[in-house]
Amino acid sequence: QVQLVESGGGLVQPGGSLRLSCAASGSIFSINSMGWYRQAPGKQRELVATIISGGSTNYADSVKGRFTISRDNAKNTVYLQMNSLKPEDTAVYYCNVKCRRYIGDYVGSYWGQGTQVTVSS
Repeated sequence: QVQLVESGGGLVQPGGSLRLSCAASGSIFSINSMGWYRQAPGKQRELVATIISGGSTNYADSVKGRFTISRDNAKNTVYLQMNSLKPEDTAVYYCNVKCRRYIGDYVGSYWGQGTQVTVSS
């Protein structure tokens, strides 16, 4: 099994910053990518940012220049630094990891439990 533990959500004023963390543990042989998605009330879950094993990153247009995704390979941990937060960033943020649990395994997609981010004055 693969477990993901997220932390770092909370309430912040517009223009403020938050840093999310997600640590992956359990039976992990290799990680293809790690990323963050979010889901606002009444909306579909959407991609925020991803980072692949080689370090390349991808961001949603709405967060480019404000959010930064990074990864600590030794700790199997992914971070999301969120700056200049806006009310429209309010959502539940989910960590996602695509990985193999052992040699020859398929690449599975695993999700964290989600952490609430609220941007409000």
